[in-house]
Amino acid sequence: MGAGKSSVGRALGVRLGWAFEDLDDRIERREQRKVAEIFRDSGESGFRRAEHAALKELLGELKPGAERVIALGGGAFVQKSNARLMEASGVSTVYLDADAAELWRRCREQAEQQGVQRPLLGSTESFQRLYEDRRRHYLKASFRQETGGKTVDEIVAALVMALGLDRSGTRRGEK
Repeated sequence: MGAGKSSVGRALGVRLGWAFEDLDDRIERREQRKVAEIFRDSGESGFRRAEHAALKELLGELKPGAERVIALGGGAFVQKSNARLMEASGVSTVYLDADAAELWRRCREQAEQQGVQRPLLGSTESFQRLYEDRRRHYLKASFRQETGGKTVDEIVAALVMALGLDRSGTRRGEK
């Protein structure tokens, strides 16, 4: 939470000319309710079931050579069934990393600006524990990108280089 998955993912998609999709948006469309409502009405286990079904559907839609940036929710990568789906699909994964204190600050600011409640935000202590519990799973991603103190554009530029996606010297359509 707060690492910039949606904002960085969207900007990366624009930079590369690729489609962007936030898995939470797909979940909300499929379930016809907001993530916070799913958590409230069905609990985290109900949300995780919906998340898995949406991820399976999305990955099933990918064609060989598909050019898409997908933002997964903070807990998606931690679920073993989701990790198996991603591994089997062969997609590259990126962990956007930052210090837990900075992530907490970003989440609080975003929640206040948007007037929304983040289901797993809780206290600073519970957030720190959640971060520490999840981080070991995140570190299994194909790539890790530090986001602390960086702008979205700086993060996108670093990802393009790290993933070998710089197309400045190629014609459109070439990878």
